Amino acid sequence: MGATVGVASVPAGAAPVAARAATQATTCPTGWGSLPKTDTSGTLTPVRDIRTGRHACFDRMVIDLPGAGSDVGYSVRYVDQLHQDGSGRHIPVAGGAVLEVRVVAPAYDPETGAAAYPGRVARPLPGVDLTGYRTFRDTRFAGSFEGETQIGLGVRARLPFRVLQLDGRVIVDVAHSWSGTS
Repeated sequence: MGATVGVASVPAGAAPVAARAATQATTCPTGWGSLPKTDTSGTLTPVRDIRTGRHACFDRMVIDLPGAGSDVGYSVRYVDQLHQDGSGRHIPVAGGAVLEVRVVAPAYDPETGAAAYPGRVARPLPGVDLTGYRTFRDTRFAGSFEGETQIGLGVRARLPFRVLQLDGRVIVDVAHSWSGTS
């Protein structure tokens, strides 16, 4: 009786590389901290879009202000509760911790008063779906008052974050952990 034995063909060295990749953790940036981060600059260029993205070490929120340049003011800090500027209204934000993100730019056209960003107060950010995110849990638009736009970002826990300014964008990255590994 004869038996046929099948052998899978694997390129030499592929199995050890795959095994190492599966056991190695991604090394992530550290040292961001969780204290407030601010820049006092400002612009009249309105917020046009707010979007999010997932990365290996952090979740990212990007506030788009096309044409604003790279020096847009902001204030990002952890708060116990999100309160809307002007009215003081409490806006519930889901998550283990809440980051208040303020951009020193309106969400409306300063000349006409027309909305430049379609957010509605106390509602999730339009077009943002946080399904599958490791750190982000919720987003809430808190409005735009006296030239500042306010956003609530619910995160899993009080984790380190950084704020970056690029041409026409303010970027908030929130780490997945304190340990520097993902």
